[in-house]
Amino acid sequence: MKRFTTGILTGLFMIGLIPTQAVQAAEDGEKEVLYWVAPMDPNYKRDKPGKSPMGMELIPFYAGADDEGPGITIRPEVIQNLGVRLATAENTRLWRGIDTVAYVDFDESRVSHIHLRTKGWIEKLNVQSQGERVKKGQRLFNLYSPELVNAQEEFVQALQAGNRGLIRASRNRLNALGIPLRAVKQLEKTRKVKQTVEIYAPQDGVVSALKVREGMYVKPSMRIMTLADLSSIWILAEVFERQTDWVKLGQPAEIRLAYLPGEVWEGRVEYIYPSLDPKTRTLKVRLVFDNPGEKLKPNMYAHIKIFGGAKENTIVIPIEALIRTGREERVILAKGEGRFEARLVTAGIESGKWVEIKEGIADGDKVVVSGQFLLDSEASMKASVTRMTPLEDSDEAGEPEQVSGSGVIESMMPAHGMLTLRHEPIDELGWPAMTMDFLTADGVNLSELKPGDSVMFTLNKQDDKYVITTIHTMTNQEM
Repeated sequence: MKRFTTGILTGLFMIGLIPTQAVQAAEDGEKEVLYWVAPMDPNYKRDKPGKSPMGMELIPFYAGADDEGPGITIRPEVIQNLGVRLATAENTRLWRGIDTVAYVDFDESRVSHIHLRTKGWIEKLNVQSQGERVKKGQRLFNLYSPELVNAQEEFVQALQAGNRGLIRASRNRLNALGIPLRAVKQLEKTRKVKQTVEIYAPQDGVVSALKVREGMYVKPSMRIMTLADLSSIWILAEVFERQTDWVKLGQPAEIRLAYLPGEVWEGRVEYIYPSLDPKTRTLKVRLVFDNPGEKLKPNMYAHIKIFGGAKENTIVIPIEALIRTGREERVILAKGEGRFEARLVTAGIESGKWVEIKEGIADGDKVVVSGQFLLDSEASMKASVTRMTPLEDSDEAGEPEQVSGSGVIESMMPAHGMLTLRHEPIDELGWPAMTMDFLTADGVNLSELKPGDSVMFTLNKQDDKYVITTIHTMTNQEM
């Protein structure tokens, strides 16, 4: 048993995952065993030999194995093989640049909606399709309306009678019904009633919406068409919730479009919307850009950078050095002479390739930026980092009797009630995402499952290990 245990410790030492003193203590055979620990989970500690929840033999941890303090020692050749790179934490200035996506939209202050103030019929429609360009004062269509004809006749009668009060009232009625001023003046001059009234464009622009066709009957509630001037456009950017405090009115910004590489448009933040989008959890920010040549077209996507100023005297590290597990944030400190330590930190703002560290490390500390942690997958890398964390006392009574999880079936041995799962992290047990072998309890039916299936499962503790008691294929709702 001693030879077997020493072999395991030596193997773990060779890949750099346990302190060197533990191996020496096991080989000497003179040290006192402090406790027994699971090879894959240092938080699982017992005062006697046995098996871990994953069915592996527990490893003894000897007195004197932690004389050098928390952390691990890795041999130089292993460091080189793992491709470890280091970076230095710096107390410096962090520029709060917001890089995000945006889209081009119409400048709503330059959009006109054409509505009528009376009902009638569309005649001689001069605009045939959406996207056509019109000039201010250009005739759009003619309108036949019995109400407009009657109003013109009343105005002519008032002119012939010479009654100034009646003339003023009739003219005001024509204006209220939407007859253009030029048509009123012409009617006053010729005193000939027109059966149709011409409607003109109030501005330059393109027809962004056309809701009518020749001969249609229309009412005041209908929008006939929409005209939009593209000489100026809006850029609507989506800013993440954590960055909303960085955005201020008047901040400079620049945008780039994929279809025009190398060209940059410069502008400023004009308006910050008062609420977040409930679905995307982002804050909408509006910028106004001149659009000579109409290169910026509505509904285009753009890459935008808003310059939010600098934060002085802050500790920063490369963002790739920060490890987020969902429950905590940490970095791996290089202590020198091949020693490393997992350190809990509190991260602040992110900007580009850098992240602020509010607590946990100091100026000049060395942090691990990258390295191959034995396995290629990110899940296994996180598992290796978890094994670096200093051991803490665990309470056997606190272990849950039943937990749930999800994952993907890698392989199966139904005849023996065994299967291999690539499961997601199981927080109740402190297990990271990894691939493991599981036994199933009596009565669990595996006949309807196959490798590659995404499954939900329940684990129950039986004889110091966890076995699968229920398992089923995940539905769309569960995914």
